[in-house]
Amino acid sequence: MTASTPAAASAECIRFDPRVLFLSCSARMVELSLKGERLELADASPLRDDVSTDEITPLPILTHYDDKLGRYPYTGFKAGEAFPIGTDAIRASGIEVVVAGRRYGKGSSREHSPTAEKAAGVRLVIAEGFERLYRQNADNIGLFTSTDFGLVARVQAGEAIPVDDLVAGRDALAAAILKSGGLLRFGQRFMRDITVPPKTQGARPRTLFEKIVARHALATELTQAHPAPGVGAFVRADLRFIHEYYTGMAAHMLHATFGRPLVLHDADSIVVFEDHTSYVEESPAHVRGGLVPNVHRMVEAQREFAAAYGLRSHRTLTEEQAAKDDGTNVAGISHAMVAEHYALPGQLVVGTDSHTPHSGALGCVAFGVGTTDMANAFVTGAVRLTVPQSLKIVLDGSLAPGVTAKDVVLHLLALPFVRDGGGVGKVFEFTGEVVRRATTDERATLTNMTAELGGFTGLVAPDAETARFLRERRGIGFEVEPWMRSDDGAVYARTLHVDCTQLSPMVAAPGDPGNGLPLAAVGERVRIDIAYGGSCTAGKREDFDHYHAVLRWAVDRGLKVAPGVDLYLQFGTTAVRDHCIAAGYMDAFERVGARILQPSCGACGNCGPGGSVRADQVTVSAINRNFPGRGGPGKVWLASPPTVAASAIAGELVSFAELQARHP
Repeated sequence: MTASTPAAASAECIRFDPRVLFLSCSARMVELSLKGERLELADASPLRDDVSTDEITPLPILTHYDDKLGRYPYTGFKAGEAFPIGTDAIRASGIEVVVAGRRYGKGSSREHSPTAEKAAGVRLVIAEGFERLYRQNADNIGLFTSTDFGLVARVQAGEAIPVDDLVAGRDALAAAILKSGGLLRFGQRFMRDITVPPKTQGARPRTLFEKIVARHALATELTQAHPAPGVGAFVRADLRFIHEYYTGMAAHMLHATFGRPLVLHDADSIVVFEDHTSYVEESPAHVRGGLVPNVHRMVEAQREFAAAYGLRSHRTLTEEQAAKDDGTNVAGISHAMVAEHYALPGQLVVGTDSHTPHSGALGCVAFGVGTTDMANAFVTGAVRLTVPQSLKIVLDGSLAPGVTAKDVVLHLLALPFVRDGGGVGKVFEFTGEVVRRATTDERATLTNMTAELGGFTGLVAPDAETARFLRERRGIGFEVEPWMRSDDGAVYARTLHVDCTQLSPMVAAPGDPGNGLPLAAVGERVRIDIAYGGSCTAGKREDFDHYHAVLRWAVDRGLKVAPGVDLYLQFGTTAVRDHCIAAGYMDAFERVGARILQPSCGACGNCGPGGSVRADQVTVSAINRNFPGRGGPGKVWLASPPTVAASAIAGELVSFAELQARHP
């Protein structure tokens, strides 16, 4: 039997259109592919590595959540300096198979990317390697992915490919979901009977991650109650959260599948956030593209869904609310808010954002999921994962003054092991003397940027610092339980030691967070136009302590933001804003000439002020990723909070220590 339509993916074989799109480093090769010319793999090589979800579906495209997405896949894809794939190009080409290099699908948890590919007619993506979230999202909508490059010649020859060949090497659950046509169809068939198995103490030493997952494991017809690494499983989440870029899509697919009204599983454990759209009217990408009305409709779709099912919501602040201090102005970036208000050690938390691991700093398992995963979790209470292996990251020694957790992460990102994808899909367990001394805010920088490291999640075992954070920030008296640590003898895929005494302020050159190098090693001076301090990674209290230390020093010497430079400081949450006001920080911020922005995601995702508007502009930013197009059309250098603030004063990339040396 052969199948010729996506609906028949569960049949024995699939025959694909023989035209293949090679996402090559050469724009000409991409253009020839689109025209239908037959190319050999050798002709198209080298293939582009690190194709990000920002390139597959740039942020403005995310205002769509239906078949319109099919007009836009790869419209942000960059080959050299060219963007060779335009609107409607994939649909018009009839191409069904796409081929790329390593670490395909880096970046955010946006399921819009595989959905756009599938809506445009793509049925199979072949790459040397895939990021965990992208691949799971593709599975969930029935889009095949494979690392078998032998399939390319078979597709071009017109061979009918056995489905078993397309799912070769995948875990049994992933294969079953793909053969069912996606997660929701799989759930209708296999997830009617979900049980909570008895919790048993494992005989072997286990990591903290394994212990938490075991305490939340669920049993279904096709999954085990106590899954081992590499095995597909379902778990119960203590908290599920979603934001406006995903809720409309989730509601659309749920109502289309199950009708109205839905019966949501444990609705009290679902939280809804507006955190990406506060400043959309000041986002050039949205304004120029005429997308602001789309964003407003997207927000209204979320509000309607939340109201219909009585879900807890944190809405965008109005100016009136922002000025109040009566408890109605609690808002901010979703995953930062979860750490400030909801997550607890030992819990399992999922959210529709790749930076959900932020809360891993508290000693809980927190990871990002796609829209279909969350939609399925809304109605079943079950969250899918393939149990990952763990890496032990030992941060030895101590950090020199002026070196922060952000510098540590940029160093890790530049390690060949990480650059080559060694951390993809794995748990990063952070330990060592530097971690033991670190505050929860600094630990959150490490776990948050596990997304950039390619990991499944990041985790720090709870300790006295965790108890302090919960007591002082949230008024919770929490005692760390004896089981909340990894056992001696627990198995790790690899242990990485970093001598942190050797680290200095780091930056990442434009194009990828992995382009890290010591700031002192940057050759010629880099003039900047924009400095941005904020985002979930660098919008926390301690980050603002760093901004203030630099800017207060500058004010005391009569210095201001350099001519021609715009400095933006955006709070991650209202609690951070209130901390800065109470601590008297606002005076220094205002006197140097910074623009202060209310809590929200912002320039990080072209969601507001702080991004570039021209290709010739250079930004130094404390955000977490600098893929092409991220933060605007200009070049983005990543840096730590003190480096961002110092560079704003100097007008070029400098560390705080270098700035101090210039003005003794």
